[in-house]
Amino acid sequence: MGGTLFQKVCDAVSVERLQPFLRTCGGTLDHALRLYAWNIEISSAFHGPLHCLEVVLRNAMDRELTALFQRSDWWNAPALDLALHARQSVTYACTTVAQNYAHPTNGHVIAELSFGFWTSLLGTGNRYDMRLWRPALHRAFPGYCGSRRALHQDLYHLRKLRNRIAHYEPIHQRHLAADHTKILRILSHISPETTTWVRANDRVPEVLARRADVCTAVAPTRF
Repeated sequence: MGGTLFQKVCDAVSVERLQPFLRTCGGTLDHALRLYAWNIEISSAFHGPLHCLEVVLRNAMDRELTALFQRSDWWNAPALDLALHARQSVTYACTTVAQNYAHPTNGHVIAELSFGFWTSLLGTGNRYDMRLWRPALHRAFPGYCGSRRALHQDLYHLRKLRNRIAHYEPIHQRHLAADHTKILRILSHISPETTTWVRANDRVPEVLARRADVCTAVAPTRF
C-alpha cells in the first residue's frame, strides 16, 4: 500500500482513533496501521476464549443460584436481595426478553444478563460473600481454592478487556499473554474439559507470536 492510500485509511478511521498506535510507532503511519490491523486480529482471536468463559461462567452460576433459591427464576426470589445496579440489570434483561420473544424463557434472561452482572455477584454487594458465595457460588468453581475477592478481581479485569474488544478499542498495550492465561485458568476452575477444547481451537498464542513480524512487515496483516 502506498502513502496516499495510508493517508486515506487514516482519514477514514480518524487520527483520534489511530493516535494510540501512532504513539507506539513513533508517529509513522504505515507502522501504525500495521499495528492497528494486528490489534483487530488479536481482538478477534480473544473473542473465542472470552465467549466460552462467559457462557460457561453464567451457566455454572445459574445452576448454583437455582439450587440455592429452589427456583429457576432465582432473580425473582425475595431472599436474593440484589444490590441496586444488579437489580437494574435484571429489570432491563427481563424487559428486553419480554419485548423480543413471543415465548420468553428463563434461558433467554440468563443470556441477556451481562458479564458485568455475573462478575458483580462475586463482589461485595449486599453481603454477597455470606449470602451467595459461601452457600452456593463457590460450587460453580469446583477447581478453585482461592478467595472470592481474588476471583472477582480477575474477572473484573477480564470484563474490562472484553468491553474494550467489544468497543473496538486498543488492547495492544495490555499484557495479553497474562490475560490469556487468566481466561484459561478461570475456565479450568469451572470446566477442565471445556478448557481442553478451547485450547485445541484457540488462536491467541499464534496471533501473539505474529506481532513482531506483522509490525515489521515480515508477515502480512490479516484479520
